[in-house]
Amino acid sequence: MTETDNTAATEQQQVKLQILGQFIRDMSFENLLMQKGYSGEVNPDVQVQVGLDAKKRAAENQYEVMLKFTVQSNNKSDKAPLFLLELEYGGIFQIENVPDDQIHPFLLIECPRMLFPFVRRIVSDVTRDGGFPPLNLEVVDFVAIYRQEIARRAEAQKAAAQIN
Repeated sequence: MTETDNTAATEQQQVKLQILGQFIRDMSFENLLMQKGYSGEVNPDVQVQVGLDAKKRAAENQYEVMLKFTVQSNNKSDKAPLFLLELEYGGIFQIENVPDDQIHPFLLIECPRMLFPFVRRIVSDVTRDGGFPPLNLEVVDFVAIYRQEIARRAEAQKAAAQIN
């Protein structure tokens, strides 16, 4: 095999990833502090939940990846709700040369990493525009979320097998 053959083979197997589009599927922000006319000192406690989903699209090598964020803030002293933000943010990806056994983790780890900066910006803008200091989300460990989901599914399958 010549050097040009090696280069061509390497290029052929290189992973190709392209974001074809990004969108907000659903978003809700409730400023519960203002709705209830809360008065008193506010010391927020923010909880963030992250969900991930991915599915194959009809077009060849295209996938849709959804990030689902629920951000809830309660007052630390009396647990009174301050705000609730729910956001579903998606991306359409063209992915080539990823082996079948690696596509699932690729979709739920690498694709969310690419979308996360946009989610962070939306959360910051919405909380600021909603009357609170801008919330700058900490970086999310998508590898840990993926591993937790795999472990949860394994436990659920094990429990289902024991019932049957």
